[in-house]
Amino acid sequence: MSDVESATDWTEAGRRLFAGPCDFFFAAARSDGLPPVGPPEVAFAGRSNVGKSSLINALTGRSGLARTSHTPGRTQELIFFDLGGKATLVDMPGYGYAAVAKSKSASWGRLISDYLRGRPSLLRVFVLVDGRHGLKASDDETMRMLDAAAVSYAVVLTKRDEVKASEQEARVASTLEGLRKHVAAYPEVIFTSARSGEGVAELRAHIARLLAERGAARPD
Repeated sequence: MSDVESATDWTEAGRRLFAGPCDFFFAAARSDGLPPVGPPEVAFAGRSNVGKSSLINALTGRSGLARTSHTPGRTQELIFFDLGGKATLVDMPGYGYAAVAKSKSASWGRLISDYLRGRPSLLRVFVLVDGRHGLKASDDETMRMLDAAAVSYAVVLTKRDEVKASEQEARVASTLEGLRKHVAAYPEVIFTSARSGEGVAELRAHIARLLAERGAARPD
């Protein structure tokens, strides 16, 4: 660890990063309709209704930035948010919902695959997993796709407030064990709750450090 890294308060850097403006600027339903490559991107993937939009709202402190829905499979596009010109947040379509038509599911799969393979500005994908249940087969399938695309990703457990405190450590440990077979997985799990705010500062810090390490942004 360098002197700069050891002296940096990444929690504060994360707070400052997400304290600025964050606005929707693009939605893409097709891989040939993506916005031009610009600032570094971090994307959020997960099963339908895992809480992606709620977590993005919690990260940015804006309750209505990302539209939440109680209807699984509603989000069909890649949604892009500009984080003050320093980074782009990407809300990816949810996966793993059986009631979605196979043709539509296949088109979403192509969109996601094309985006992952052809987006040089993408630094990391955060795979959101329901903390009440842990990794599911569809999560594993998505991580295998990320492995194949050589895209760095990290697992973020959600809904921490709905998991007994006595069970949280074991849930994190079992998730880490599940990541061992995935070559592109970051060896860290963050347990969050959009409702209580637990883990949100930690995730902000993770993103701030990632941007700094890639030379995309430096803490003030």
